[in-house]
Amino acid sequence: MIQAPLYAPDAERGTRVVFVRGLDLMARLGIHPHEKAAPQRVVLSLELLVQDDAAPDSIGPDEFRRVVDYARIVETARAVAAEGHLLLVETLAEKLAMAALADRRVERVRVTVEKPDAFADVVTAGVVVERRRAGM
Repeated sequence: MIQAPLYAPDAERGTRVVFVRGLDLMARLGIHPHEKAAPQRVVLSLELLVQDDAAPDSIGPDEFRRVVDYARIVETARAVAAEGHLLLVETLAEKLAMAALADRRVERVRVTVEKPDAFADVVTAGVVVERRRAGM
């Protein structure tokens, strides 16, 4: 299930929103024996509130290095999910949030981890965490 955006760009604060929604991958995750036996499908969504040094006065230089790269967010999420078995979806969400906050331009991050196949009669189950840079 894809969530509506939480953050909004803010011209006065010079922020933009970078997001990845519905990243579908396999991860070793869970506490039950069947979850420990094989990877299971998870769906990840990340929304980042990012400082934009060029805003609001100009569009800034058209340079890749000045933006938070959503492809890198996807690569990092895949790598974190592939690190090894985790017991809790909460742990995966926290690891993803901390990885996003490693970029000093990211002020806040919201991570959703869903297990769409956890129950036959439920569309999805999971967790949402929101973290912010210390001092913000």
